[in-house]
Formats: sequence, C-alpha cells, structure tokens
Amino acid sequence: MNDKKLIFSGIQPTGTFTLGNYLGAVRNWGPLQDEYNCIYCVVDMHAITVRQDPAKLRRNTLDSYALLMACGIDVEKSILFIQSHVKTHAELNWILCCNTQFGELSRMTQFKDKSKRHPDDINAGLFTYPSLMAADILAYNADLVPVGADQKQHLELARNIAQRFNQRYGDFFTVPEPYIPEKGARIMSLQEPAKKMSKSDDNPNAVILILDDKDTIIRKFKRAVTDSEAEVVYRDGKDGINNLMTIYSTITGKDYAAIESEFAGKGYGDFKLAVGEAVADHLEPVRTEFARLSQDKSYLKECCAAGAEKALRYSQRIVSKVYHKVGFVDKG
Repeated sequence: MNDKKLIFSGIQPTGTFTLGNYLGAVRNWGPLQDEYNCIYCVVDMHAITVRQDPAKLRRNTLDSYALLMACGIDVEKSILFIQSHVKTHAELNWILCCNTQFGELSRMTQFKDKSKRHPDDINAGLFTYPSLMAADILAYNADLVPVGADQKQHLELARNIAQRFNQRYGDFFTVPEPYIPEKGARIMSLQEPAKKMSKSDDNPNAVILILDDKDTIIRKFKRAVTDSEAEVVYRDGKDGINNLMTIYSTITGKDYAAIESEFAGKGYGDFKLAVGEAVADHLEPVRTEFARLSQDKSYLKECCAAGAEKALRYSQRIVSKVYHKVGFVDKG
C-alpha cells in the first residue's frame, strides 16, 4: 500500500442496513477511498455472539457484502472481505484476550445491554468480543476507525489494549484514532427519537431500511413521532423534529437555518413528506445496484475470495510478528 493513512471498519450482517447505519457510517466509506487506504469487513464472527439461524446468517452476510458494494465500496480501491474468511482475526484475538483485563470487559455497555436482551445466552463470546473487535483493527495496524458515538467505548478499549501490548513487548501496534463524521453520526428512532435507530427494533415503523421501497419509506416518515408545536426548528426538547432535520440536512446538504426557512409557516405533514421523498430518492441508486449485484452470486463470491486473500496477506505479516513478540516459536 502507499503512504496514505489506513482506515478499518466493519459492520455486522444482522439484516439490511438501516438509514442510521447508512448515514452514520456506510455512506461515508465510499468517499474515504480516495483519501485513505481502506479496509472494510463484514464481521460475521461478531454476529454469532447472539444466536443466529445458519442459513439466514449466510444469506445476510453475502447480502451485506453486496450492500457495501452498492453503497460505493470499490473492490479495486479497497480491501472488502468477510471476517471469518481471514484466520488472522481469530488468531490475534487470543493474544489480545490475554492482554485484556476482566474488569475492562465487564464495564462494556453493549455487553450489559445485550445480556439483558438475551438473558438465556450470556456466552463467553458476548463478553470477550471487544477483544476480537480490537483484533479486527490491530491486525492491520489501522490509523483510523470510523465510529459512531456508541462505539467510542470499544475503540477506547482497543487503544488501551494496543498501548498495554506496546508497553509489555515494545512499540509495535499503531494506536488507532476515531474518525467521526461531522453530520449524521447518530440517527435516532422514528418512534422513540431519544433512542438510536436500530435494526433490532421491534417496531418496524421506527426504522428505515435502505432497501425499503419509496412508498414504505414515505409511510414510515409520515408516522414519525414529533411534538405538538408544529414548528420546524431545531432546539432542545424537540427530539423528533431534531432527528428529522438531521436526516434531511445530511441527505440534502442544507443547514438547519436553511431548513427552518424552507418550512417556515408549513406544517409537520409537509416536512415529513419532504424528508421521506428526499431519503427515498437518495437511496434509489443503492436499491438498484444491490438488485443487480444480487443476481450475480458467482461474481460476489469471486470478490469475497479476492478480498479475503488480500486481507490475509496484509494481516498475516502483522500477526506473525505479534506471535514472535509474545514468545511463540517461529514455524520456520
């Protein structure tokens, strides 16, 4: 690779990406390819920390790969692969687990949240997966990791693990920094706007999926929770409208003042319709390209294989040096 900084990011294959996934992360990944060396990953190993239907997981994983391509990831510019296809992630994970403290893992917010949602399956993987997330990043000595506000804790742990390893075995790992986009970093539920939009939400009207058709998108926005003021302005206490304005601003590039001016004297119905139409039209090329890619499974699998080969070749050099540093006997 050239001397550009390296970005690593991954996304779980647990169903179609939400508008929150798209605006907060995936939409930004394509443009980054011109400025950085980019490595992107479908993290199917993380997905099995909660129970998955095997056939559905396989389908979702390949669909997620195709969706990333449809959202602008160019497999000629970036390394795009499926996590379980690259053995170095699991290999480095064990080393990092042995350099991660129990107390650190027990304080992870997502472990607590997922344990409450899945009380019948609080497994060891669910507890230690932040170490695997660190391995995902450190296997490539990534400089930057695009993160939303809810992932800062995981990146901070990865930084702590890297620093601890460097102190014990000599400077080796790059300590990754967060890359946080200025806009759209946190898109909220349409029905509970104080809560982040999530594909695991039980209420389908709370979530926009990027493969939803135009009518569905507009219908969901029409049902979005707002308030009783009927004034399109961004201010504290107007969580629903603030969320819709954030979405509209991120899609159109208009700032809040311009949006307030555009909808001055108009009701929430007009605003919701405008947001829905803007989102649906913006996502139309993604839906079209995904449909095209989904018809060519052999091409998708060729891309997966090529991406995994590149990722393994890159990460194997780093993981082999880690093995040597901790005292494992070289294979020769």
